[in-house]
Amino acid sequence: MAKGILGRKLGMTQIFDENGVLVPVTVVDVADNVVLQQKTVETDGYVATQVGFETKREKLSNKPEQGHVKKANTAPKRFIKEIRFEGLDNDLANLAVGDLVKTDLFNVGEVIDVTGTSKGKGFEGTIKRHNQHRGPMTHGSRYHRGPGSIGPMKGKYKGKKLPGQMGHETVTIQNLKVAGVDVENQVLLISGSVPGPNKGLVVVKTAIKSVK
Repeated sequence: MAKGILGRKLGMTQIFDENGVLVPVTVVDVADNVVLQQKTVETDGYVATQVGFETKREKLSNKPEQGHVKKANTAPKRFIKEIRFEGLDNDLANLAVGDLVKTDLFNVGEVIDVTGTSKGKGFEGTIKRHNQHRGPMTHGSRYHRGPGSIGPMKGKYKGKKLPGQMGHETVTIQNLKVAGVDVENQVLLISGSVPGPNKGLVVVKTAIKSVK
C-alpha cells in the first residue's frame, strides 16, 4: 500500500537504533496535514489525493482558496500538493475530505522517498557546480578556474557543463528509511539527510522502487 504526507524539515540529530548503533536522522514536522480533495477517474481522469499542510492567515489567501478549503472545513493552507501513485493502491484514497493525515500512517523501518527543494547557491563556476579540476596555478599557465574548451562556437551548448545557477532545484532522495515515529508531537525521524535547508518544505512518499 502506498501513502504520502507533507512536512517541514526541522534539522538533523542522532538516535540509537535497537542494536545500539548511532544513526543520523532528519526531523520532519508533519502536523496539520488535511485532505482537501479526492480526485477520481470518473471526475478528473486519474486518482490522486490533494493534501494541505500548515495553516496560514485568511488574509493571505484569495476567495477561490478560501472556498476550496471550506469544503474540507479547515483553514487556508500554505503548502498544497497532490499525492498520486501509478499502479499502486493509495492509502490516502480511503480518507474523507477534511480528515487529518497523521504520522501513524507510517511505520518504523518503512522505505520512503523524500522530495524537497535543494539549497540555492547562486551563480557558480564549473569547479563548484560540476566538480571540474582547475588548471596549474604557476609557470605562466594563464589558465586557473576557467571552464576549458567549449568546442566550435557554431555548435549548440545544450548539456554543456558551463557556469550558471546552482541549486534551488526539485530533488528526490530515494529509499530512505523511517527511523522513528513520534505520534504525540506529529514528527517523523528519517534516516540520513533530505533535500533543502532547515524549515524547507518536503514531500514524504512510499518508495516507488524496490530496495535490493
